Amino acid sequence: MPDSSHQVLGTRVSMPVHIRSARCFVAGFTASESAVRSAIASRGDVELAPLRVRPGRAMCMLVFVDYVDGDLGPYNEFGVCFLVQDPDRAAPSPLRALGSLVKGDAHALIHELPVDGEFTLAAGRGIWGFPKVLADFDVDHDSATKTGRVSQEGKLIVDLAVRRGIGVPDSTSEAVLQSYAQLDAVTRRTPWRLTSTTGTRTRIGGATLRLGDHPMADELRRLQLSRHALMTSSVENLSMVFEDAVDIG
Repeated sequence: MPDSSHQVLGTRVSMPVHIRSARCFVAGFTASESAVRSAIASRGDVELAPLRVRPGRAMCMLVFVDYVDGDLGPYNEFGVCFLVQDPDRAAPSPLRALGSLVKGDAHALIHELPVDGEFTLAAGRGIWGFPKVLADFDVDHDSATKTGRVSQEGKLIVDLAVRRGIGVPDSTSEAVLQSYAQLDAVTRRTPWRLTSTTGTRTRIGGATLRLGDHPMADELRRLQLSRHALMTSSVENLSMVFEDAVDIG
């Protein structure tokens, strides 16, 4: 794909966008497959199917990311992501779907994406069609138990804690993941190259989640999230590259 660029708030952003250093923690919950399907259908022009991990249940990932050094500047982000089937392939078995989750190569639809920076808000919506909105963050990536609280206009969205997991080997091999976003009834796919990860810890369970009084929290309640997380992970440092988005509608 030839290099391109975009104007964002008077600044030219050249593609691809490089994130040289970030850190994150994530909790994966099972959710009602029918509720996830309804949430997806309400936003886009392409029918993406939830990745079924067992009968009637799909996967919802809640993730806090601290972008430390990147082309869009430093900022915090909270994502509500659904794992979805590859639209170009047949639906996998639940066992294979769980394998995709473990390997980290499942396709993900970014359904909600609060951030705390004006520039990344404009870039995310304008370049990739990510559903970014401004919000307030209180996040601790340094302690053994990672905690993240995000709210908007004084209303709590989520308060999430992820306990320390078991260390896994660092990775310098590149993985190309596919992220999807729905904005203004347009569905886009963005290749996301994960170039390295260090300080990764993961475990079964390990999350404490509290939903607040914000409409986004009410939407999460409608997903009927599992009482306990299926898995949690944290990464001390990762680098990644975002390519241009492609409209798949």
